[in-house]
Amino acid sequence: MAERILIVEDENKIAGVLLDYLRQSGYEVHHLTRGDEVEPWLAHHPVDLVLLDLMLPGKSGLDVCKALRSNAPGQPAPAIIMVTARVEEIDRLLGLELGADDYICKPFSPREVVARVKAVLRRGTHAVAAPEGSPDGLQMDDAAWRATIEGHDLGLTAVEYQLLKVLSARPGRIFSREQLMDSMYQDERIVSDRTVDSHIKKLRRKIQERLPEQELIHSVYGLGYKFEPPQSG
Repeated sequence: MAERILIVEDENKIAGVLLDYLRQSGYEVHHLTRGDEVEPWLAHHPVDLVLLDLMLPGKSGLDVCKALRSNAPGQPAPAIIMVTARVEEIDRLLGLELGADDYICKPFSPREVVARVKAVLRRGTHAVAAPEGSPDGLQMDDAAWRATIEGHDLGLTAVEYQLLKVLSARPGRIFSREQLMDSMYQDERIVSDRTVDSHIKKLRRKIQERLPEQELIHSVYGLGYKFEPPQSG
């Protein structure tokens, strides 16, 4: 069954190009022009991903994003890619804080949009929103790209932060190296398995400096990695 995408874009020319490219890539695609149409439509037509323009009549893209992420926390929800001509950093940070999975800035190549859509859907980490806090005093601050344990900054790089966010959002789930690569690099660059292993090694070391008696990230031979905090009691 084809994955379903909703394009929310009030510029019909842009929407038409995206519809054509995404349909040619095998997706089932629908189109709305107003932000205030999104929630009522999605109530009867679930999708896998929403391609959401920032500036919309009726309701802004940021308000739509916030509403979609707050409607049913912890429940399956569509991935969200924000599309915007506003490149100010505050817009990017606010969108990520509200739960956007990725950003695309206008003007863009339709092929780039298709590549980003494929990467987000392959990632498969959008089904449950990342928790604000995780076991063992771990806190993730998306706005600052900062992870702390018991209030102590882990000093993570952007890639290490993204890896930890992906793994900790789904405790017990095994992520392949390919899935983790997609979370690390959203521009479809080619990297090796060793790159993932190197980042995981550094991430583990930084966590163990704060939690020397606990191992949170586990290797699963032949499959990949998983986040599994020790059982309490």
